[in-house]
Amino acid sequence: MEPDSVEKLLRPRSVAVIGASRDPSKIGHQVLKNILSSGFQGVVYAVNPNASEVLGVRCYSSILDVPGAVDLAVVAVPARFVPQVVEECGRKCVKAVAVISSGFKEVGNTELEKEVVETAEKHGIRLLGPNIVGICDSVSPINASFCQGSPLKGEIAFISQSGALAIALVGWTILKGVGLSDLVSLGNKADLNETDFIEFFGRDPHTKVITAYLEGIESGRRFMEVASKVSTVKPVIVLKVGKAER
Repeated sequence: MEPDSVEKLLRPRSVAVIGASRDPSKIGHQVLKNILSSGFQGVVYAVNPNASEVLGVRCYSSILDVPGAVDLAVVAVPARFVPQVVEECGRKCVKAVAVISSGFKEVGNTELEKEVVETAEKHGIRLLGPNIVGICDSVSPINASFCQGSPLKGEIAFISQSGALAIALVGWTILKGVGLSDLVSLGNKADLNETDFIEFFGRDPHTKVITAYLEGIESGRRFMEVASKVSTVKPVIVLKVGKAER
């Protein structure tokens, strides 16, 4: 993993929302609104070929038309358009892409997900998702998700393979006054996975405790090596769910 790949994803200096929408019911609208209201100090771009502006942010027809450099692209377009969007991100030299869009492996569309991953690999892009809620980071700060509300600032990182749990946890932590350094929704884990984030949070001075909710673990040997090493520095608490007879 490139040293700054997760850094650009969680703590970008510039972000583009591809699929920003004027419709408040759309995820692309909610994500852009959350970024703008989270106190993010970087540059925000909106990409929508059918709008001139969304929430006061000028829209561009393509990420290729964006005038400045982009650290993170958050993608909220229909699944069939994602390979083209990732290709354009590669041509724009974006190195971190978070794909909120669903409609991939989780519904049996494995070939489309494979195409997205191959396109990302071709351009050296690190990919989070697809099929995610998004990410929240209280250090930047940035809330690039469609969660209702932003987590309070804290020193606990939470990695979740369940989008529903991630959304619920944000509400619960706000209610209980518990702060988070980061919230990461893993989704389908087509590229970046739990081990990449445990490794990052292990050396992150803003995180004191690492927690995770996992339904499956990619590359168990690497996971154990990284988790064992990190746990000598700070607590790593993982809930791995399984199956049981009712």
